[in-house]
Amino acid sequence: MLLTWQVSAGGPLVDRDWSVLGWFQRASAAHPALNGPAQTLSDVGNVQVAVPLLLAAVVYAALRGRAARRPLWWLPPLAAAAAMAAVPLVVGGVKSAVGRPAPGKVHLGPNGYAGFFPSGHTATSAVAIGAAALLVLPLVPGPAVRRSLAAMAVLLAAAVGAALVWHGYHWPLDVLASWCLAAALLAAVAAAGVAAAAAGPRHPAAGGSAVGGEAEVDTAAGGLPT
Repeated sequence: MLLTWQVSAGGPLVDRDWSVLGWFQRASAAHPALNGPAQTLSDVGNVQVAVPLLLAAVVYAALRGRAARRPLWWLPPLAAAAAMAAVPLVVGGVKSAVGRPAPGKVHLGPNGYAGFFPSGHTATSAVAIGAAALLVLPLVPGPAVRRSLAAMAVLLAAAVGAALVWHGYHWPLDVLASWCLAAALLAAVAAAGVAAAAAGPRHPAAGGSAVGGEAEVDTAAGGLPT
């Protein structure tokens, strides 16, 4: 909300945005060899890349959860899918309301583009990477491996946002606002994971397997059938 107000009202953070953007532009001009890798990272925010990544994690987590007979196995995958579905709705609405020009410009272009704040590519990539990590990491054995994968996910999401500014596709505040949006959506996905874990796995009733709603009795041990 603060960033949206600053961009809409042309607050002091917008002046800082020009300064940071200028630093990225000078760095990009001074290191052209990094433009190729930066473009590859920027492409991670494309729907064609981010959505299949998340879909694979959703399917994997759902299959593992169902196989383990967890009562709420469907909740984390559903929350992840809902988070991704919310991204274009929120981003599109804010873009139209704010109408921010392209990086380095003071007016929107004549092509009818809704605006650049917040960054749809940043939000899409951050939610896809973050939600996939939240779904898969609990299924990965070993805390050291989980920590390493979590760090890699954070670094990748950060690198995508930085690459978008590096190439001049977005202002720094566009990216920062999308990271804030992704954090809010991923908090909901994490809460769904906590709720599913708290529900615990299903266990058969103690005293034997249930048949017709009643526990079988071992008559050889002295029990009498009823």
